[in-house]
Amino acid sequence: MAQLLVMAHAPSPNLERLRDAALDGARDPSIEGVDVVAKAPLDAGPDEVRAADAVLLLTPENLGYMSGALKDFFDRSFYELLDRTDALPYAVLVRAGQDGTGTKRALESICGGLKWRAVQDPLICRGPWQDAFEAQARDLGATLAAGLAAGIF
Repeated sequence: MAQLLVMAHAPSPNLERLRDAALDGARDPSIEGVDVVAKAPLDAGPDEVRAADAVLLLTPENLGYMSGALKDFFDRSFYELLDRTDALPYAVLVRAGQDGTGTKRALESICGGLKWRAVQDPLICRGPWQDAFEAQARDLGATLAAGLAAGIF
């Protein structure tokens, strides 16, 4: 069975809604053969990533950058993942009050250094909260899980 790791820093109700929507999409009953594991970055380490066949990274934009919790995960895990997770499929979901490009750039740089493979452009939910963000997160989770189930990723 393939495994999708959803690593989400969700310190607010709106980020919890995005995380839960992504998990709902990934756990859609019509998608078979994928185990979906949810972890907060502070509770995850390199073992969780090595066990995964794809990763969804969810973070708020904090001061133009990823959350400190997600940065902490990469600080602790980067060298243990380097050259051990090449071509790992991943996607990014950023909740950005303003822009999101700094967070996008930072994650692309780190994931590029790990030689991970982006399966789509980062989803950046910008501006004031919109309920449509949840549907986008659900679609992203479903896309990743369906891609794993179909052997595309």
